[in-house]
Amino acid sequence: MLLGAIEGGGTKFVCGVGSPYGDIVERVSFPTTTPEATLDGAMNFFAKYDIRAIGIGTFGPIDVHPQSPDYGSVASTPKPHWSGYRIVDHVKRHFDIPIGFDTDVNAAALGEAEWGAAKGLDSCLYMTIGTGIGAGAIVGGKLIHGLTHPEMGHILVRRHRNDTFQGLCPFHGDCLEGLAAGPAIEARWGRKAIELDAAHDAWEMESYYIAQALVNYILILSPQRVILGGGVMGQSHLFPLIREQAAKLLNSYIKHPAIEMDIDLYIVPPALDGNAGLCGALALAKQAMNGN
Repeated sequence: MLLGAIEGGGTKFVCGVGSPYGDIVERVSFPTTTPEATLDGAMNFFAKYDIRAIGIGTFGPIDVHPQSPDYGSVASTPKPHWSGYRIVDHVKRHFDIPIGFDTDVNAAALGEAEWGAAKGLDSCLYMTIGTGIGAGAIVGGKLIHGLTHPEMGHILVRRHRNDTFQGLCPFHGDCLEGLAAGPAIEARWGRKAIELDAAHDAWEMESYYIAQALVNYILILSPQRVILGGGVMGQSHLFPLIREQAAKLLNSYIKHPAIEMDIDLYIVPPALDGNAGLCGALALAKQAMNGN
């Protein structure tokens, strides 16, 4: 049995075909252009296979409520041509099969819970720090939705004492994404994150912002594991700095061995590496096929 998976990013779409057990048989990627051209490319890829369901984890904001008249569509986004586009309807015109639909970060959280760093746990948080910042969460074995899906990359954080950078978020200026996403690092320091050495002042500041966010998420959601992915987290020296800052900010308020003794096993990189989003989309397809 084969399932289809779409990891829709603002820069590129990754499509894959795999099993209900998270094994990816084949994958392809192509640039994100107009919705019609991009999704037609995905449909042409899937047409070669006898797939039973499709899972879509995409950039947002999106409408994730099946009862909504705009379910399956992109909400207002800076990405040209995509605002209001009905992704699920496009797929339905080509395939009469179950379709799972959620954000890219929720999909990644689901993938890590099914087959990755949070396997066997009923709660986790997946946070990506790259071109943007987003987070998805599972609590009680279910992805979190409410009025809409979580937008944890746009929380407000305290400024670092040495930071005079105004922030890049077009909506909030100096929210978490505006201060700590990849473009903010480049704009503040004049170089991309990958070009900054491990001793650069950027990392103490970056870890301070990310740790603040994690402390808020830990206090509110109490996840059993925190998983940090995305391009910025490719700098592995960030992990010990973030763990140290998070423990300092929590200040022993949470009395649990996971934080007090095993924080290296609590705040971790993805076990699925670059496949978290695609495997998560497979998990969305499996849920849709099973009627969940």
